[in-house]
Parts: sequence; C-alpha cells; structure tokens
Amino acid sequence: MAKVLVIGAGGVSSVCVHKMAMNDGIFSDIHLASRTKSKCDAIAASVKERTGVDIATYEIDAEEVPAMVNLIKKVQPKLVVNLALPYQDLPIMDACLEAGVDYLDTANYEPKDEAKFEYHWQWAYQDRFKQAGLTALLGSGFDPGVTSVFTMWLKKHKLKTIRQLDILDCNGGDHGQAFATNFNPEINIREVTAPARHWENGEWVETPAMQVKTEFDFEEVGPKNAYMMYHEELESLAKFVPELERARFWMTFGDEYIKHLSVLQAVGMTSIEPVKYQGRDIIPLQFLAAVLPKPESLGETTKGKTNIGVIATGEALDGSGEKTFYINNICSHEAAYEETGNQAVSYTTGVPAMIGSAMMVQGTWDGDGVFNMEQFDPDPFMDMLNDHGLPWNVKELDGPVGF
Repeated sequence: MAKVLVIGAGGVSSVCVHKMAMNDGIFSDIHLASRTKSKCDAIAASVKERTGVDIATYEIDAEEVPAMVNLIKKVQPKLVVNLALPYQDLPIMDACLEAGVDYLDTANYEPKDEAKFEYHWQWAYQDRFKQAGLTALLGSGFDPGVTSVFTMWLKKHKLKTIRQLDILDCNGGDHGQAFATNFNPEINIREVTAPARHWENGEWVETPAMQVKTEFDFEEVGPKNAYMMYHEELESLAKFVPELERARFWMTFGDEYIKHLSVLQAVGMTSIEPVKYQGRDIIPLQFLAAVLPKPESLGETTKGKTNIGVIATGEALDGSGEKTFYINNICSHEAAYEETGNQAVSYTTGVPAMIGSAMMVQGTWDGDGVFNMEQFDPDPFMDMLNDHGLPWNVKELDGPVGF
C-alpha cells in the first residue's frame, strides 16, 4: 500500500481520486491539492460519501516550485500524480526531483504563450530523473495513454510490425449545452485550433486545422464525422514503433461544435495573444474558458457513450501475412456519472491515471528516468482496464482503413 499526492481538482482528478479510494489495498493514503482548496474539499466530500475514505486536502500553486517541494516533503508520498494543467508539468517535475519523489501525468507539457505541445521538454529530464533514481511516467490518460498501451498490446500479441496506425476518439455524448467542452476549455480549444500533423514516411506532414475529415461508424454510437488532428501520442508512437509508415489521430465533433468554434475563432475569442481591456491585459481564450460551462459540471446532464480505440495494420505474428486489428473501449456517460459523479470523458482519463499510478506504486512498472507508456509491458495495465471500468474489445478487420 502507498501514499499518493494528487495535484489538480478538475473532473479527471475527481475520477482518479474516487477510483484510488475504491482501491484502498493499493492506495493507503490519498492527499489532494490544487489552487482552489474548495474544489479539493468537494471531491473529498464526494469520496467520503461514496466510499467512506478520508482524503486530506491542501491549497497549492503548482507553478511555485518551493511551495510544491514543501508540500511534498510534508506529505511524503511515494508518488505525485499531476492532474493539473499541462503548463504546470515542468514545475511539478522540478519539485519531484528536488523532493525525491516519483512523478506521473496524463498530458505533455505546453507553454502558456504558444499552442504547441511536444514531449521534448519533458524528455529532456531523462538524465536528471535517472541520476536521481526516480521514475517519471508521461501520458497515463486515455489518449495519450491507453491508446499507446492498446498499440503495444497489438504489437505484443497480434502484429510483428505495425505499418499503419489510426487512433479514433469518438464522444457520442450529448450534454444539452449550446457549446461546451468535455475537458478543460482552454486546453481543448488550443488543441483543436492548432494545425493538424500526422506521421508519414519518416516525417511530419502538416495540414490546416479541421480541414481533413472522414465519416466512421462507431459501434454503439453511430456514424460520426472525425477530423484529423495532432495529438501527442503520435510523437511517442513514432519514436517507439520505428517501423510506422503512417500514424494519424482522429476526433469526432458535431456540426454545432464546429459552427460555434468557427464563429469564436473568427471574432478572436480563441486567441492566446494578450489584448488590452479596461487598462489591463487579458487572454481572450482564458476569458472564454471562464464563461463556458465547467467540464466537471456536465456529468449529470451528459447522456450517451464514448468509443475510443486504435486500428493497426501490419505483419501478423503468426506468419499469416498482413492483418488489420481494431481494439477499443466503449464507455457510458451515465454509468461513469453513477459511479464517480463525472462524465465519461473525465472517467476515461481518470481511470487510466489511477491504473498508471497503481503500476508505479506496486512496482509493476519500474525504472530510473522518464518513460512513456509504450516502454512498459502492456498486459498488467490491460488487465486492470478490464477490472476497473474500461473493458476493451479487439477484432480483426477485413483490411486496412480506406480513408
């Protein structure tokens, strides 16, 4: 059993902490901190009501490294679980190094002043974590996270090599709002409006945001338009699956979402460049995020399902030639809310954060340095997905995708 310190108090954190409390044989002592202590207290109250487990809460600015170090030394956890904003990854990693504690996150670092998210900032910490004898696990969410584990499970059990990979992320839920995002609005909109990139023949190919789309019939959801985007697991997969000829990421968006986003972008509300308003600088996107519905408030009203998975084509392990496999999870918004009080987008990230934490504190995944999910044995993680609310299915398709 292990003590953990979770940073952040949004929907993903709520799910992760609830699931940790439901696994008290692994997580003996859970501590929760964020900039707004009242949010931590609300999660702790829900956890207490649902599981009977007490959660200690704290106020912390995760970008203040000395304060983070003091909190870590006070709590003395085995692991710090970073479920705060991606801007805060590097300060929290710095604090973990200074305090001598392992680190886990669900999304890679991106600077505040540029809509660009890449792993190189965090991969640069490799030598420091290795010399300190500490482990940093990057991207233990669903995408990134489970999608990488899915890929490596296929490579271990079905395909000798993977030539072509498509990651498909479908949220078929309806929250009843005119426009809302299912995770942090600022991060979501920065991600969606950034140029699309995919990996092809050893290099990155860039296309304008939201310009390439295909229709895909998602099981238990139905046909949806999926748009090609850049997502960080493409970077790590291109590194750790070097034979990849092409890797792409697709996410579904409804027509109403696209219409509202187009208008907001046209009038400058998605900009991250400061503008003067009543004598002070404000960031339009941060203001927009402040007025949009909070993702953690959407749980009760969101109905429907998510369907997230990967389609991989390559040389079959059994020598039978080229094969294509589709491995995915389908998650119910209503079931996620009933269990944890959060919608499925938070659930599908928060559960893998708990599982990755379990892999680390139990020593199932271990090593000195900075690691991505692709570098560890996928089997124990896949087993826990089945046991903790995210069961997966795999099937052979007739051939490679036609889009």
